[in-house]
Order: sequence, then structure tokens, then C-alpha cells
Amino acid sequence: MIFTKDAKKIRVMITPFRDGLQSAFGGKVRLNDILPAMEAAAKAGFRHMEFGGGARYQAPYFYLGEDPFEDMKKMREVVGPDVDLQILTRSVSGVTLTTQSIEGLKLQAKLMKEYGTTWDRNFDYMNDVENLVKTGKPIVDAGMHHQACVALMGLPFHSETVHTADFYINIGKKILESDVHVDSICLKDASGTTDPKTVYDTAVGLKKLMPEGMPLWFHTHDTASTAVSCYVAAIEGGCDGIDPSIRPLASGTVQPDIRSVAHALKGTGYSLDADLSTVGEIENLLQEGLQEYDFNPTTTTADARVLGFPMPGGAIGPNVHMMVKAGILDKYSDVLAEFPVVVEAGGAWSSVTPGSQQYWLQAFNNVLYGRWKKIDAGYGKAVLGYFGKTPLTPDPEVVKVASEQLNMPVFEGDPLEAAPKNIEPAKKALEERGLPVTDKNIFLVLAAMVPGKKMELNEGIRLLMGTSKIDIPLKKKEEKTAVVESKPVVAAAPSVSGPTISKCTVDENGKIRTFTVTIEPIGNGGNSKPKSAEKSNGKSEPIFSTFNGIVDVVDILVKEGDHIDKGTVVAKIEAMKATHDIKSPKAGLVEKINVKIGDEVDSSNPIMTIS
Repeated sequence: MIFTKDAKKIRVMITPFRDGLQSAFGGKVRLNDILPAMEAAAKAGFRHMEFGGGARYQAPYFYLGEDPFEDMKKMREVVGPDVDLQILTRSVSGVTLTTQSIEGLKLQAKLMKEYGTTWDRNFDYMNDVENLVKTGKPIVDAGMHHQACVALMGLPFHSETVHTADFYINIGKKILESDVHVDSICLKDASGTTDPKTVYDTAVGLKKLMPEGMPLWFHTHDTASTAVSCYVAAIEGGCDGIDPSIRPLASGTVQPDIRSVAHALKGTGYSLDADLSTVGEIENLLQEGLQEYDFNPTTTTADARVLGFPMPGGAIGPNVHMMVKAGILDKYSDVLAEFPVVVEAGGAWSSVTPGSQQYWLQAFNNVLYGRWKKIDAGYGKAVLGYFGKTPLTPDPEVVKVASEQLNMPVFEGDPLEAAPKNIEPAKKALEERGLPVTDKNIFLVLAAMVPGKKMELNEGIRLLMGTSKIDIPLKKKEEKTAVVESKPVVAAAPSVSGPTISKCTVDENGKIRTFTVTIEPIGNGGNSKPKSAEKSNGKSEPIFSTFNGIVDVVDILVKEGDHIDKGTVVAKIEAMKATHDIKSPKAGLVEKINVKIGDEVDSSNPIMTIS
């Protein structure tokens, strides 16, 4: 039983204002809905909070139409100058999902410091120490507290060589022996799948190596209902700080509520450095601010299956929301069952962003298209070495398939050197659109740049142009009767031979939404012959998204009047943060394109019609 004769206060960093938002809602929560609770937490004496990075960097401008840096600035203003505000960064990916150049990471660190950050927790999902050292230096140079991470995960298969206490201790040893300044170390288990004994042994071993006075932190999630026992094990092993949260942004895929941890420490000689009498007020303000949000049971309920699919709460939340939106939540269990396969074949990197997303998308592709029939670009680059060295050697057959499908060789160099140099392209994109070329605007654009993604879909550009996509997980409200806009009827209107497009305007409790409606005339036929040997049957046939729910159109690869063959890829859609091909079901003539790049469609909205 845990006990100490010498009373010890355990430091806390509360997580409801970053990880709580990410794990429950994919970060898609408006700033004003949480700001009163954050101000109350500061007034109540909480002096260390997580407020940015991770999904709470991208989500504000990807889905809320909010500038993440301005959000950080406002959060700093309400908590005052004396509270430590912490961000989460992803080594070579920074606050993005792709690799960044060292110049981009230096700009990131400068801006994070400028907009209120005092602590930067930096992890590498490969546990590649070279990556951690190189990406830690910009953090130190910017003047922030540099907290280097060892990423933990419980394996869904047995191994004596990786994800053991000795494995983690050796990573910490290498970090401490490197030439980068380290202020503290964090043991970060994003999936909540590490067992308490491994947590305890790792903490004991690392404390023996760490300089006296250097804090050792522990972070986990309550997805498998083991978080409190792991926090107690970490504290018994010598950890100096932990990350609890506050209801309703606690437990489930989030961190446990601070009151649960405090209760587990009663009578042990250990206590939390916090005034728990103030937690109720903060909880009430959070509940009030989030009353319109739809809490999905998948993210609020513990699920011991996570021990077989080590998926972080911060990724389960957004992926569940994306599956619901795309209309494919029925495949959730199938994707989870595929997880052990992609983890072992990939090389057992830790399941934390972007690695968790790579595992998820590959498992998803294996379910949707057949095992290894479609390699996710991120997963493929990871097994090929573009994110760093994997803990275990990836399956050679998967490496071969990834190389062939992505047309990329195996890479053994520095991921930072291979990363695209996006600062100048971001400047050019701003200049071409007459937008201010500032450090902040440059970073907003470059952090949203993905290979192959068209600039008009770049979320940084859209934010600055005032055309951000809004996607907030609010409770559904009863829709009012639609009012259809119609033009005056003209006598002797000419007959139409193709689809006719009209508009439908819906007033949803004061929020106006406009939809495009396509009306297909009966008996419509095409007059042009396709060039393919396969004959068209002369009837117009609409081409739809292959997903039942809502997806984004990210590319149109044909134009009206084109002759195409059966199976031609005519468009690309984005679902689950990945692109999927839309193929023509027959040969024929592209009669009408009904959408434009950036539109949202579902399986009832034709992307185009072929005759």
C-alpha cells in the first residue's frame, strides 16, 4: 500500500481546457464556452493549466472559425501573468500531423511564447531521441520550460524489448545525456493502456537518473478505467506532478477527475497541491458553457477494449465524431479489431498523435478496402522511416507495399531535413491573395499545408479570407420547414436535357443554411458517344459519395464534356482526414458537375452525372 511518513505535495496541471476538449470533442469547442470556467480556475488558485497545442491548435481554425493564437492570447488575459500555461507539441510534426522543417518549428516556438505559453511538453511518437533533441532546442531558445516526454503505451501483443520499463528508462537516460537543456521529464501515456507496475518501475528507474530537483510528471487517460491506479503508482514511484481534469471533461477518454485522485491518496501522506473546495464552481461553469454540446457516449464511457487497440482519448474523440459525420460508425468495432495487426506490422510506435491517426487510418483502410490494399500516406511514410526510427523493425512486406503504392523509397536520414520547406510557399499564398504577410499568418498557412492539398482548401487561407468551415458537435435541434427560393415562372420555358440546380434555404432556429438541390428530368439522355469501347446505355447516371454521411469534396478530376472510361477516378473526397477516390461506374460523357471543391456532400447529393 502506498504510504510516506514525510508528507509530500503532488503538483497538478489541470487539463479540461485542452486535453479535455480534445478527448471529448476533438477540440471543437468555442473559446467563449470555456473561458468563464478557466477564469474561475485561476481565481481559485490553480497555477498550472494546459491551454493549447495538440488538436487545440488546429481545431479552432479548422472547425470553429477562430484564430488559435488569438484564443491563446485571450486565455492568458483571463488567467493573468502568474499562471503557467502549457502546450503540447509533437516533435518533428510540431502542432501539425505532418513533418515540419526546423525553420517552421522555430517559428512555431516563437509564436507560442509570444501568445502566452510558459511550458512546452514535447513528445516523439517514435520515441526517437534524436528527434526529441533537435526539436527541443527551439523550445529552449524561445524561453519556454522544456518538458521532454517519454511516450508510453501498452502493446496489444507481447514483446520483451519495447514498451517495457527498461525500454522507457533507456529513452529517458539518452535524453538526459544529450546536449539539449531539459527542465522536466513527462511519462505520457496517451492511450491509458500502460499497467501500473510498468508505470511504477519506470518512475523509480528514471528518478535515479534525474538531477535532484528536476520534476518527473505523469500523464494518462481513463479510457480503460485504470488511470487513478496508474497515477497512484506513478506517485509511489517518485513522480512529482500529475494531470487530472474536472467534470464534465473528465474520465472516459479524458483524465480522471481531480477529486478521484485526491480520494485515492487519502491517508497515504501524499496530497494534491490544489484547493478541492473550488472544483464544484469550475464544474458548474463548464456544464453551463457546454450545455449545447452533444457528449458522445463513446468518449464519455470507459472501454476496456482499448487495451487491445491502444488508441488515445484525444484521437478516439475526434475519430468517433468523424465516423458519425461520415455515416460509418457501424465499422468502429471492425477498425478496433484490426489495430493489433497494424501496430505490430508498423513497428510498434506509441499510439499518440500523429502515430495514433496513422494506426487508425490504416486499420480503417484495411477494413474498407482489404488488408494493405490501400496504404494510408502517414502510415506508409512512418514504416518507410520519414518520421524517424520505429521501435521495432516493420514488416518487410508492408514496407514493400508502402514503397510501391506511395512511390517512395525507404528513408534513413533526418526527418527534419526531408520535411517540406513551407515558409516561402505560405508567404506566396498570402501575397497572391492580398493577405497580410505576418509571422502568425505564415504559420497558420504552413501548419495546414498537406502534400497534394489544394491551397484554396488550406484552413489558414480560409480563416484569413473569412470562409472557415464550421463544424461544432452541438445537440441536434428540430429543423423548421424549409423555404424554397424560386424564380418567377416564365411562359414557354425551354425544356431541359440535363439536371437543373435550384436552391433551398433552411431557417434552423435563426441560423440560415443554404443547400443546392439538383432535379433530374425523366428520360434524360446524352447525345455524345464515349471514347471507350464500352458503350453508354444513353441514360444519365448520377455519381455519389461512397460514404453515407457528410464528406468534403477535395478535388474534381474531370470537366463537363469529358469522355471517360468505367473506373476512371473522377473526384476525391475527404473522410476521416484521408482522401478517397470516387470512380465512375460506367463509361460515358461527363454531363454535369454538381459540386465544387470545398463543398460538403453526402450519399444523396450527386457529385456529377454521366450519360
